[in-house]
Amino acid sequence: MKNTLILFISMFVLQAQAQNTGVKRYLYGNEEIPGAAKLLKDLEEKEKPKLYTHTSQVSNPKDIVFLVIPGGAYVGVAIGHEGHDVANRLNELGYHAYVLDYRMPIKENMIDKRFGPLQDAQTAMHIIRQEHKGKKVAVLGFSAGGHLASTLSTFFNKPQLKDYKKKHIRPDYSVLCYPVISMEDGVTHQVSREKLIGPNHSAEDVILFSTDKQVTKKNQPTFLMSAKDDEGVPIENSYRYQAALNKYKIPNTIFEYEKGGHGFGMINKTDDRRWLDAMIEWLTTLK
Repeated sequence: MKNTLILFISMFVLQAQAQNTGVKRYLYGNEEIPGAAKLLKDLEEKEKPKLYTHTSQVSNPKDIVFLVIPGGAYVGVAIGHEGHDVANRLNELGYHAYVLDYRMPIKENMIDKRFGPLQDAQTAMHIIRQEHKGKKVAVLGFSAGGHLASTLSTFFNKPQLKDYKKKHIRPDYSVLCYPVISMEDGVTHQVSREKLIGPNHSAEDVILFSTDKQVTKKNQPTFLMSAKDDEGVPIENSYRYQAALNKYKIPNTIFEYEKGGHGFGMINKTDDRRWLDAMIEWLTTLK
């Protein structure tokens, strides 16, 4: 627990270094949040989900738009180095990007906290589809945000709002960075699991929210990234997701670091290779 605390303190110190934070909007505008257990006026600012638009200034933007979902163990959002910094880099490369500041799964705030973050992610996808008609959308998530990204990628057949069409909330590509995938003992990240499905979770929820077990032939091409010495979220999470994709012959690749630990964002200081550059190159091979 001490190491976990140090890890997430470091993550939120890093986010303070972010510069351009894009254009902020409230995810649901001024409307009441569907599925919320509190009225909008009773929510604290940090409890209101937001979407930040980062628009690339290049003359001919690329035909893929990114939804970036930062991590934070479902206790917070590391929106700096796993959010805005990533979106800014994507802008430089010619990609429009959005950063999601999603709600934490807190039972006092949500009718069903297990699905609150997914509702926010699906809503963000719905907005992006409306604003970029005809373009492909890739979801890019880190750590617990990687779990949310993988949930978005596998739960598109479970629209959280009735007017959401499955094809509109399904990402075309998934990029999962040192992701939490499994809820099983010995593999999962304990804090993320406890916050999402509770300390007294059911066996059914362990299966349901282990997203490797939810992969089907309809899943999207996926780029995975993780370090072998990650003690916070073992690389076994990525291996399990890859194995599930391989079962259905879905295009995928995993970018592995020998060292780097967890939560390093775009830059692993132990290795000169840049996974984000490799990811962009890999996506271009899929067209």
